[in-house]
Amino acid sequence: MDTFVPKVLMVEDSAPIRAVYSAYLKNEQINLKMAATGEKALDLINSFKPHIILLDIYLPDMSGIDILKMIFSSKLDIKVIVVTGSDSVTDAVAAMHYGAYDFMSKPISAQRLKVTLNNTINTLHLNNLVTQYQSHQSDQFVGFIGASKVMQGIYQTIERVAPSKASVFITGESGTGKEVCAEAIHKLSSCKNGRFIPLNCAAIPKDLMESEIFGHVKGAFTGALTTREGAVGLADGGTLFLDEICEMDLSLQSKLLRFLQTGKYYKVGSNELESVDVRIVCATNRNPMVEVKAGRFREDLYYRLHVIPIALPPLRERGDDVERIAQKFLIEFSKEEKKSFSRFSLRASQLLMSYDWPGNVRQLQNVVRQIVVMNDGAEVTEEMLPDTIRSFVNKEYEVPIGVLGSVPRPYDLQNAERGFTVKPLAQVERETIEKTINFFHGNIERAAQALEINSSTIYRKMKVWSRLDKGTD
Repeated sequence: MDTFVPKVLMVEDSAPIRAVYSAYLKNEQINLKMAATGEKALDLINSFKPHIILLDIYLPDMSGIDILKMIFSSKLDIKVIVVTGSDSVTDAVAAMHYGAYDFMSKPISAQRLKVTLNNTINTLHLNNLVTQYQSHQSDQFVGFIGASKVMQGIYQTIERVAPSKASVFITGESGTGKEVCAEAIHKLSSCKNGRFIPLNCAAIPKDLMESEIFGHVKGAFTGALTTREGAVGLADGGTLFLDEICEMDLSLQSKLLRFLQTGKYYKVGSNELESVDVRIVCATNRNPMVEVKAGRFREDLYYRLHVIPIALPPLRERGDDVERIAQKFLIEFSKEEKKSFSRFSLRASQLLMSYDWPGNVRQLQNVVRQIVVMNDGAEVTEEMLPDTIRSFVNKEYEVPIGVLGSVPRPYDLQNAERGFTVKPLAQVERETIEKTINFFHGNIERAAQALEINSSTIYRKMKVWSRLDKGTD
């Protein structure tokens, strides 16, 4: 694979500051160009076509916000990091409104500049991988949708393990995309030209499971009217994906272990030893070590399969991916159903982000399809969401329904628990962030560091709060 070298444009009118930043970045693997004016920056955007722009807001001939507006309106695929000597929240909110990726206030240390730039480059690197490996079925990373930090780690792991022949053990809750992960490994592997054969061990009766995996010969059992190839034979030269592996019967586990050790097997009812070359990927929604300790899963088989572990996160831990995935499904299903939906309202997006999604991506997919089928319009509003989501987070000072069953309202809790008042998580988050900002006398970057989040996250949330306070959507 070719090494990806990002092109970075620094737009800064101060020659000394340009020199300092250039020195900071001299050892970074980037292609760096400079611009002292907005006009020069616009020329380089057209000719140099940068991946990243370090953009000062206050330029001698124009505002950096105007450059940002142009990039935003032209839908250019550029990550813009706004750099300014002003601590103005108004500037930051305006920058984020026009798609700024991050925001830094001067003076900027070498470490801060390098970390911010490298984080942006990592995102670009993953986008580059998406472009390289994109299939006609997906516009994301080999079937996945999402760019959260935890998923970036998953993509990097997949990229590293795919070329190997080592067995991969995928864990994760139902609906997190274990089969998508297995197929991504196959598509990026050296056996991608072979077949990808998925087999759900929980969906097949135990007395038929051995035949499904290894095949059978004619007359091997009642109903075996012809010789049939099993999953391992069909996957020869490719990948065999054993989903819900912990559901496999113990007696069959020993035969699977023998196959993994030798690469050889017998069809049911046959004395002829056969061999195949197969990459094994397996998955479970259970904790495999718990199953081993309970005696339901062979320890030796576990260690044979558990060479490369991949733990897929639940959707509730993937942050903004909920919005990304919902939007992707909305456009896709609207096209299928010939509807006109193109976006979610701010309140609808907030409710989607607040819900805990016990069924993960599969549940979100079903919810969006239901919305599209049952409604129409340009925008998905709060009223179009299912009751389960709208009632999960009630109005201010109410407890989420379904979390504790029938619970007293905050007034009752206040009396019973010596002043304890239940608040929505979003309200607690806002209060915590605002108190932290006040503690640091309005310094957003120091507040973000103390909270262990990106400063851009705070600016985006402040933008949302501002719109909510004004009653706009």
